[in-house]
Amino acid sequence: MTKDTAADARSSEPHVADHHDVIRVHGARVNNLKDVSVEIPKRRLTVFTGVSGSGKSSLVFGTIAAESQRLINETYSAFVQGFMPTLARPEVDVLEGLTTAIIVDQQRLGADPRSTVGTATDANAMLRILFSRLGQPYVGPPSAFAFNVPKRTASRSMNVDKGKGKRIVVRKAVYHGGMCARCEGRGTVSDIDLTQLYDDSKAIGDGAFTIPGWKQDSFWTTRVYAESGILDPKKPIRDFTEKEMRDFLHGDAVKVKVDGVNLTYEGLIPKIQKSMLSKDIDSLQPHIRAFVERAVTFTTCPECDGSRLSEEARSSKIGGISIADACAMEIRDLAAWMRALDEPSVAPLLAKLLHALDSFVEIGLGYLSLDRPAGTLSGGEGQRVKMIRQLGSSLTDTTYVFDEPTTGLHPHDIGRMNKLLLRLRDKGNTVLVVEHKPEAIAIADHIVDLGPRAGAGGGEVMFEGSLDGLRASGTVTGRHLDDRAALKETVRGPEGHLEIRGAATHNLQNVDVDIPLGVLCVVTGVAGSGKSSLIRGSVARRDGVVAVDQSPIKGSRRSNPATYTGLLDPIRSAFAKANGVKPALFSSNSEGACPTCNGVGVIYTDLAMMAGTATTCEDCEGRRFEASVLDYTLGGRDISEVLAMPVDEAKEFFGSGEARVPAAHRILERLSDVGLGYLDIGRPLTTLSGGERQRLKLATHMAEKGGVYVLDEPTSGLHLADVENLLGLLDRLVDAGKSVIVIEHHQAVMAHADWIVDLGPGAGQDGGRVVFEGTPADLVADGTTLTGQHLAAYVGG
Repeated sequence: MTKDTAADARSSEPHVADHHDVIRVHGARVNNLKDVSVEIPKRRLTVFTGVSGSGKSSLVFGTIAAESQRLINETYSAFVQGFMPTLARPEVDVLEGLTTAIIVDQQRLGADPRSTVGTATDANAMLRILFSRLGQPYVGPPSAFAFNVPKRTASRSMNVDKGKGKRIVVRKAVYHGGMCARCEGRGTVSDIDLTQLYDDSKAIGDGAFTIPGWKQDSFWTTRVYAESGILDPKKPIRDFTEKEMRDFLHGDAVKVKVDGVNLTYEGLIPKIQKSMLSKDIDSLQPHIRAFVERAVTFTTCPECDGSRLSEEARSSKIGGISIADACAMEIRDLAAWMRALDEPSVAPLLAKLLHALDSFVEIGLGYLSLDRPAGTLSGGEGQRVKMIRQLGSSLTDTTYVFDEPTTGLHPHDIGRMNKLLLRLRDKGNTVLVVEHKPEAIAIADHIVDLGPRAGAGGGEVMFEGSLDGLRASGTVTGRHLDDRAALKETVRGPEGHLEIRGAATHNLQNVDVDIPLGVLCVVTGVAGSGKSSLIRGSVARRDGVVAVDQSPIKGSRRSNPATYTGLLDPIRSAFAKANGVKPALFSSNSEGACPTCNGVGVIYTDLAMMAGTATTCEDCEGRRFEASVLDYTLGGRDISEVLAMPVDEAKEFFGSGEARVPAAHRILERLSDVGLGYLDIGRPLTTLSGGERQRLKLATHMAEKGGVYVLDEPTSGLHLADVENLLGLLDRLVDAGKSVIVIEHHQAVMAHADWIVDLGPGAGQDGGRVVFEGTPADLVADGTTLTGQHLAAYVGG
């Protein structure tokens, strides 16, 4: 063999580096996973499916993505790691072939009131550079157009001695910023109703404050006013002098000492503004949000007209358009305006900015504007905004992890999302998608189906392979993949109507519509057509309306379904009554907690600048209670055994016999009704999937008194097999005399409706109108709207 022949033979053999073409997981045991082992092909699109709670997120996010992030964090110096979150190694035997993981989940974007679509995607940063270069008149560098940077002026004087005597030189510096001074870059100003803050007939020391959380013995709130020495704590507020009232409401921050503790005293209004009004109202806890809505009136800032920018920043224009005008445009209109700019001096910047704006349009978000507050986006919109950063990325051989990217998408928009996922794959990336929608499963190169059931009954790989193989597999997903809901032969008639007149929130164009009561009414339309604006703005806040939205559940690792739903209270009382002791003993957050782990069940070891670890508490063996508490029983079970029960088992346990507790049984029935019968009532909320959290909220709201229920996309996170159960729940609510209004894209829910209100015809300015009202059968027969066409294909297919 010649040298050339030998070289050719070697070159035809695969390089050793080409053998690393799979991500290998062996023996994964995170949450409910049962020694799961899979091989996931790299540079392919893999979809993970299975019933809700089967372990999809535990495998993809809790194992693969978590270990990738942990390994990347360990490449930083110990000093840098000290400023990063500590991640424990997932419970898995072998993880090989990992690449850098970029997680694009449905966590809400920042709730800061100054966070907008533009700031979340860097589009604002590029726009500021553009206006600083081309805007006339010139007002300063890019920071002069930033609404989160105030304009500052500084001056100093110094003595200069050059041998000819000393002289004083005064220097003045201006730091440019574009913040509106009146609203501080928020776009709104607030007017506070003082009668909601305190009872002026009382003295501060006698419980005058009526603000949530302001307890009489709190150092940081009431006591700093009562014991600072600035105000008379025994004098009724209505008797304060003008100076006392000014110090009380608007006093400047000063250091004071209360009971030997150094504190800061400041006027009541600035204190409320900093503690409650500086945050996005939707991010506040429910009781705080209710107080803010009651006590504070928000109005558009009269100085900047809601643009957040100073007059100087608004005065600089390009072709008659200011940066405030540009940010207020729909993104597709902004892109069209920018294409008309012929400025060679900033051509590279224009190209980069146009690419970002075109990505918005391509991803189905062209109806948004850059000044849209980030906190007002839905979970699906927020996830797609995060995708904008990745579409223009130069990275390849990266693992992208998506959590139900079709959430909130109309069937018309799902095809567009699929193309974007395939584009990421075709750039040489590994794309992992947790998904339930058949349209998204259909584009997968590889499918991993988990099950067979949820919770403890799941955590196993039921199928790996192609779409055709899944159809023939006989798994729950395979059997339901081609499910189609039929149109109802008869629909319920309305028992009245809820009138909406002149609705003009966001893009709504003075909508007049009558929502039927006593039936299942579905409000649908393409993403951005105005569905949420119509229902949230005109229905959800009315008396007698119970709204279950997509906002996340607030809770720590100590929170669980029993604490969140109020189930633990009757259980504790029943244990206390049966054993003649205090209820507090049966709370792992109170007197009964294991002293070693403080009632958490695990010991979190902080290794300073290295990754922390979590180990089961040896004293309580993960039960969370001290040993003496476990001697008390109810119906032969101790409190830790009760909290380890699945909902359905607990429902039977508290339904009859010695352990009969009607109050607990009612709550457990609601949890079972929403499809959470498999869920352990003591399982930490932090380990629940998105679908489980939403149904937990629904079960809680079902206890509220109200004749009208508003549900926002209740099929989010639901497996195909679970949708039928949801439809049964909606029917039971209506049959019980409730009116149910559902904002939904899922065709099965539309087909099951008694009445449909379809908004459109497009998104943003092209939407905001009612394009159809009637029964599902009439919508299919009409066939002129996008929704009607997709519903017809669904029920006909």
